[in-house]
Amino acid sequence: MAGVRPGAESRRSGEAEEPDGGWSWVLVGALFVSTSLVFGLMRGLGIFFVEFVQYFDESAQAISWIASTGLAAQQFFSPLGAALSKAYDAGPVVMAGGCLAGLGLILASRATCLLHLYLTMGLLTGLGWGLVFTPMVATVMASFRQRRSLALGLAFSSIGLASFTFNPLFQFLVETYAWRGALLILGGLSFNIVPCGACIRPRRRPKKPEKVKAATESRQSCGGALRQVASYLELSLLCERPYVTYALAISLLNVGYFVPYVHLVAHSRHAGFSEYQAAFVMSAAGVTDILGRVASGWFSDRGHFRLIHLLSAWTTLAGLSIMLLPVSSMRGSYAALVGVSLFYGFSSGALTSLAFTVVPTVVSAERVMGALGLLQLIESCAGLLGSPLSGLLRDITGNYMASFVVSGAFFLLSTLTMATLPHFFARTDPPLLPVMPPMVPDAETQSPSSETEPMNESPGDSNQ
Repeated sequence: MAGVRPGAESRRSGEAEEPDGGWSWVLVGALFVSTSLVFGLMRGLGIFFVEFVQYFDESAQAISWIASTGLAAQQFFSPLGAALSKAYDAGPVVMAGGCLAGLGLILASRATCLLHLYLTMGLLTGLGWGLVFTPMVATVMASFRQRRSLALGLAFSSIGLASFTFNPLFQFLVETYAWRGALLILGGLSFNIVPCGACIRPRRRPKKPEKVKAATESRQSCGGALRQVASYLELSLLCERPYVTYALAISLLNVGYFVPYVHLVAHSRHAGFSEYQAAFVMSAAGVTDILGRVASGWFSDRGHFRLIHLLSAWTTLAGLSIMLLPVSSMRGSYAALVGVSLFYGFSSGALTSLAFTVVPTVVSAERVMGALGLLQLIESCAGLLGSPLSGLLRDITGNYMASFVVSGAFFLLSTLTMATLPHFFARTDPPLLPVMPPMVPDAETQSPSSETEPMNESPGDSNQ
């Protein structure tokens, strides 16, 4: 019976029973559902793109700002989600994000102009997505040691599954209830993110000694508060060349990543295919997206190649496939368009989980939560630029050829930027620089209970 007691105490402290198992896989399931309701909805906005153009009688560029605003807001507010999760708990932050995401879509169903959609479907829903995504990803990453890439690949496969199911579903909802009714239903669907946040076990915080507590309270000045905020946001990473280089590479990738999901349906219809044929193109890409995420995660964990090398390879292939999308449909060949879309879906899915699992090889494990949030903030500007730039090229040229070619070029530029990382051509990951100790009292940081905080709250407690 004595052997049962440590396990019980571990469960009471909020920790997973063991790394790479137990409650960790429940968190993978929660991330599976939440990402499908974030990026699955984001990818399905291409169905509404055509409806908004016809209803509001606006240019493709103006309508493109709706999706770009949502994506940019999700990434811009990710540091806020990371900071709140480190200061408090990830669970309540994720649940609040789910409520805001659903509320934004419900309010968008009553929009009467594009400004209303920018504020609701873009800003408010994007804020909710920002509070959901980074804390959930960091929670899962911190709960795994050896099967991290596979765990993220399985969780992110929900995005491809959502793309396969949501696009025909959205088309059906729009035809049955019009775009207002469809957005109202999707708002209700987004509230299912709330129970995903409830799956995150709360952190058991150590009690501060009275002397430490008094010293901490005495230093709660404006300067101390700013230093505390900076530590939560990990702003010191902006002074480290490897992290800045990697953030730039991901930002360039992000410029073109969502362009096919916003404009591929419109391009397919412009090429002469029916509405359901156009929706099926995205669904087909969603199927191979699932396979790409799972296969990439499994292969990455085998350890045959460095993660950064695999990410570079998949980024290059994804960029080339985007460039081939408009070429494949030039002669009206639907089979060619679907074939290239399948290849794009696989390669873009394969790179997605790697973009996150590479982060612990660039920064130390205890800084992953802040690094992910800051990375999302940096790439938010790129995400805001991508779709409107593609829409502008469409308005200028009258077709989507230049839009997809330019988007693919950003992928290739991202690969070249990754090649400038220190020790990129080495066969093994370089050792990480030691992390400066946090600016908190020594008695607090050396508390024995602080070393056993659950990993589902901060990657600073990673098993690495």
